[in-house]
Amino acid sequence: MYREGAPITPAGAISLERSERVLPAPIVETVNPIKALGLDQVESDMARFEPLLAESVIMGDDFLDQITTHLIHAGGKRLRPLLSLASATGGQRAATDEELLGGVAVELMHLASLYHDDVMDEATMRRTVESVNARYGNIVAIVAGDFLMARSAAIAADLGTEISSLLANTLAELTRGQVSEVRTAFQTDRTIADYDEAIYGKTASLMAAASRIGGLTSGAPASELEALTTYGAELGMIFQLRDDILDITATEGQLGKPAGQDLAEGIYTLPVIYALSDSDVADELRALLGHPLDEPEREKARSLVEGTSGIKQSVTRAKEHVALANNVAATLSSEPLRAAYSALATSLLDDIL
Repeated sequence: MYREGAPITPAGAISLERSERVLPAPIVETVNPIKALGLDQVESDMARFEPLLAESVIMGDDFLDQITTHLIHAGGKRLRPLLSLASATGGQRAATDEELLGGVAVELMHLASLYHDDVMDEATMRRTVESVNARYGNIVAIVAGDFLMARSAAIAADLGTEISSLLANTLAELTRGQVSEVRTAFQTDRTIADYDEAIYGKTASLMAAASRIGGLTSGAPASELEALTTYGAELGMIFQLRDDILDITATEGQLGKPAGQDLAEGIYTLPVIYALSDSDVADELRALLGHPLDEPEREKARSLVEGTSGIKQSVTRAKEHVALANNVAATLSSEPLRAAYSALATSLLDDIL
């Protein structure tokens, strides 16, 4: 078990004191989860977290270090470590070394999944920068993703068997979600149950794990752990629904990737599933789908989906998850965290309402 103040790992060890790396400012986001949370102490903890995250993958090999820090330097919402740190401290005290490392472990697993996802999707951009696979090739991106996963596992192991087991099981959920998505690719009869299975595995499971890790590193009682886990899962569902709505309604500049990319790649999300049930456009939309789309086809499909009630129905579904998140947040022991988590869940829908 890791002890505060003790060395972390012999190879590639992380020093909490010696990193002076200054990271670029993150991308400007429509929703800023740190600000939405409104906990000044957690914001300070996240400032301590950033250089630690970068240092956790620095091995002294210039080529490998450049690849493994590529997306770290590109910024991002950092929603998963934010959940981990807020769940650990409630915003009422500074995070311990162990709590910070819990956030690092979960974010490295997330970053590894992005490296692998971009290879599978043949993506060329991520967070408004060139994707790792586009810059360095698929083989390098896959190996770098594996390396990030290994670093996550090593840090988790130092934090104890419960956290290590949790992240291993979460990796299985991530894989299951990815398989579910691949299995239903280009299928216009994809169901809402198929969609829920995929987004729980790919997004909600890791956010649930992030919140639970915060509770585990701070020694929270069992009832609190369950509430934190459920909140993280609900927040993950909201986040993915938001992302899928914006894939239809937003611009490339807002997304940091081509708009309608999921449609083009055969990933038919909830707005599309609803649109395919609309008798006014179903036949025309179904005739367009079922194969990769070029840009004119993609824009036509986006327009058809956006013209139905599919977006409104998807927003309604997201609001249901907000209500569930707020209900479980109200049971948390920390009063500041109750208010902060309610505000965070609600804020995720600000740019789609």
